Amino acid sequence: MTSLRFNNSDPVNRLRIIVLGYIVRGPIGGMAWSDLHYLLGLASLGHDVYFVEDSDDYPSCYDPVRGVMDTDPTYGLEFATRIFAKVGLGDRWAYYDAHTTTWHGSCANHILDICATADVVLNFSGVNPLRPWLMEIPARAFIDKDPVFTQIRHLINPAALNLAKQHTAFLSFGENIDNNRSTIPNDGLPWQATRHPIFLNAWPATPGIEPGKFTTVMLWDSYPAREYNGQKYGMKSDSFEPYLDLPQKSESIFELAVGSPTAPRSLLASKGWLLQDPHETTLDPWTYQHYIQQSKAEFTVAKHGYVISRSGWFSERSAAYLASGRPVLVQETGFSDWLHQTGYGVIPFNTLEEALAGIGEINSRYKFHCQAAREIAEEYFDARKVLTQLLDRLI
Repeated sequence: MTSLRFNNSDPVNRLRIIVLGYIVRGPIGGMAWSDLHYLLGLASLGHDVYFVEDSDDYPSCYDPVRGVMDTDPTYGLEFATRIFAKVGLGDRWAYYDAHTTTWHGSCANHILDICATADVVLNFSGVNPLRPWLMEIPARAFIDKDPVFTQIRHLINPAALNLAKQHTAFLSFGENIDNNRSTIPNDGLPWQATRHPIFLNAWPATPGIEPGKFTTVMLWDSYPAREYNGQKYGMKSDSFEPYLDLPQKSESIFELAVGSPTAPRSLLASKGWLLQDPHETTLDPWTYQHYIQQSKAEFTVAKHGYVISRSGWFSERSAAYLASGRPVLVQETGFSDWLHQTGYGVIPFNTLEEALAGIGEINSRYKFHCQAAREIAEEYFDARKVLTQLLDRLI
């Protein structure tokens, strides 16, 4: 992938934007793309964008080589240096290590001056604390990537809610959160709907692989299930059981790049699922991208909590499949309420029978669904559209 150049024009509405992300602490290919879509999309719109990350005050640095979570950012800093240089952001990032009170990254020596003149800060899932140098930024947006679970955390943890209230705007990937179609618990914050952008220039459509595999990259259990008002809100592990026998009921090939120690790998293999090492698949953004683009299509369930609340959530990963020209067979979360072009490119399911029918539909008109997938990505997930709408709500 060649370095992506910024739009160096100076439009009247050019903003200085700080993106608070999770790349140094979470140096994994798919997670890095989640932040890069925002950074590259905002830069392509002509905005003056910088990536900033904070260690926070607890051991939060994941090292996939050592398999540990501690306070040492060495692996993540090297990962970030390589990634940002490759996409043209080499001079636009900084990392604050609260454990040593030191700054790292290309902007380390002048990041406080940059923050002092910023117009907007985007804080993904609130995973970065708003230090004093961020609190004077006029527009401070909390981007909720984990609807239902974010609101429950605020309801049961007053300290988390108080930290969230430091923001001035609240946007959620639970696109049904601001209407009466969802049962997402109400934490009292004025949530508005948004969705994940995809920087399409970096995700071209590639020829589909008709005899290939239905794949996905997933965590079996991201964290323990939550309970609120007597209702359990579970993980993908709680959604997957009805579909365990899918490979045995279909002639198609299914593969999971599945993480988390609780994943029942022996059981999955016995049911006909192929298993891929998730660490190899997500080694960096381009191994992750290659894995998606060498797939025929995606098959995936959603977190149980997203499903039962009819949150309207739609995965950034699934949107990346669409951008690559890969159809997606995805468990319904209520996204059909706003993504009206379902049934081609995007095929939702609620039952095993519907999933099997969707597989048959994709197989019978594969090239049609590949073309539709890219068209849906361009219509619904184009970063230039999504981010323009997001900023219009903040400024």
